[in-house]
Amino acid sequence: MSDAETPKLHVDSDWKAQAQAEKERLSKQEAEKAPKGGREEMPPADFRSLVGILASQAVSGLGGYADEQGRVMVDLVGSRFAIDLLAVVEEKTKGNLTPEEAKDLKEVLAELRSRFVQIAQAVAARMASGQGVPTAPAGASPMGRAGEPPAGPKLVVP
Repeated sequence: MSDAETPKLHVDSDWKAQAQAEKERLSKQEAEKAPKGGREEMPPADFRSLVGILASQAVSGLGGYADEQGRVMVDLVGSRFAIDLLAVVEEKTKGNLTPEEAKDLKEVLAELRSRFVQIAQAVAARMASGQGVPTAPAGASPMGRAGEPPAGPKLVVP
């Protein structure tokens, strides 16, 4: 082929600059979206998260979540401890919280305390009616006979 027959490439420098700018913009967007060491998947470490974690523990102890078999587990002692910890946080942070944080904490504590009383009364009524907490003989496996899970709902009431 002669030089006259060889097609000539014409590179538009404006197009090339635009493509490079678009590539950089997309790379920057991807870098912002990508998790950095798993921190992006975690909630922010702030006061609201602290209250949320302790409230979640209290709700869990009040039977708010079922286990893998769908059984409700109640741990009044653990729940009471989480509620008491929130009360300590309220007392120790008095005067140092924003009005919104103080209001949120007060509402969470009021709701948890109310639910605690309701669940404790329901457990006491169940035990008084003879439906009590399933128990195993002293020294027996909590799994029952031959590794079978115990029948019926299980309430953990220390």
